[in-house]
Amino acid sequence: MKTRLQPLQALYFTQFLSAFADNMILFVIANLLRENGFSPAMLALVSISFFLPYLFLAPLVGPFADKHPKSLVLVIGNLIKALGVLLLFFIDQSSILLLMLCYFTVGVGAVVYSPAKYGILPELTKNEEELFHANARIEAYTIIAILTGIGGGGAIASMTHPLLSSGICLALYLLSLGVTFFIPRMHGDATIRYGAEARRFFLDFQKLMKRPETNFALVGTGAFWMSSAVLRVAVLAWIPAALAIDPQHFSVSLILATTSIGIIAGAFLAPKLIPLQKFTRSLLYGFGMFLVIVLFPWIHVTFIAICLLLLVGFMGGVFIIPMNTVLQEEGKKMVGSGKTIAIQNFIENFLMAAGSGIYYLFTYMSDSISGAIVLQGLVLLLFLFYLAKMRRQIRGRTSMQSRSVS
Repeated sequence: MKTRLQPLQALYFTQFLSAFADNMILFVIANLLRENGFSPAMLALVSISFFLPYLFLAPLVGPFADKHPKSLVLVIGNLIKALGVLLLFFIDQSSILLLMLCYFTVGVGAVVYSPAKYGILPELTKNEEELFHANARIEAYTIIAILTGIGGGGAIASMTHPLLSSGICLALYLLSLGVTFFIPRMHGDATIRYGAEARRFFLDFQKLMKRPETNFALVGTGAFWMSSAVLRVAVLAWIPAALAIDPQHFSVSLILATTSIGIIAGAFLAPKLIPLQKFTRSLLYGFGMFLVIVLFPWIHVTFIAICLLLLVGFMGGVFIIPMNTVLQEEGKKMVGSGKTIAIQNFIENFLMAAGSGIYYLFTYMSDSISGAIVLQGLVLLLFLFYLAKMRRQIRGRTSMQSRSVS
């Protein structure tokens, strides 16, 4: 057990460092936008550039992660992220297009990194139950990184010169790269051919979408991350306006980070609250997320806002963990772990880019952050209704299988 635990701990640590920097760099760019006179809505536009590599490279990164040792793929992903940060030192920082290019490069590193991060879990665990707990832990470490990256990283970015905060991000990526060498370099599948696998990507996509369980998990996780991405940008602009706080004060990022505290709690408690064989119960927590989200525009008290952010985070944590585990286990059997994660990333980032685009257009035309938050809640509700339909299909399929066995 000890030999298995050490590689997992190294994976959790390298993921924490990399995800911390992923979130801190967003605040570095947000501060650069503010210093150069851009509106808060432009942050959504820059965010889209991070999501685009997931759409363009999705057919290739899954086979890449399955073909090569996944620990090596983690190293390559961190190197590309570091390059994106390094570009900030040399570009004209008043150019929105060049800032988008930097964030796009970090996104390329993230899309390379992600399939290996999750795909290596089945290689480091012995059974489905152990995989479930490992998935919960890596998700929790990710959320802790988001929490500290938004809170601590955001505070550091607000109190230091952008070049210094960029240097800290660069150092974190390089440190994450170094920790990766403590993870065993297991052999990949050398028979994989990129051309053939890229052609198979959309066939695998259809295969996963046709199975009700994996369809539920793919759409559910996509809806969660779409809401999270839009709300992170929206609430960052909403907090100063609704709670009368200076937008440059580090308390803005600390308040926003409370969402991640709730997600951590939800991630840790998910295995206890929802048995894996009844993972569709997570839908109830999705409806809980919706109810909390639509309350935000009417809140102007900091303490109540923090409580709501904690609650929406907790609902989200319980909502996503069971679906992630089922998707990894079933997807590995159906199309392979790396390709499953790549398809999941494709869906999630397509929805995040679409959601960010809708948010940008809505705020550009109406200049209403509160209205944009309510709109995002309504979009989430549409996805939840779809998941409710899929849940009925899963239940019907399960009952049919039970009758055939008896």
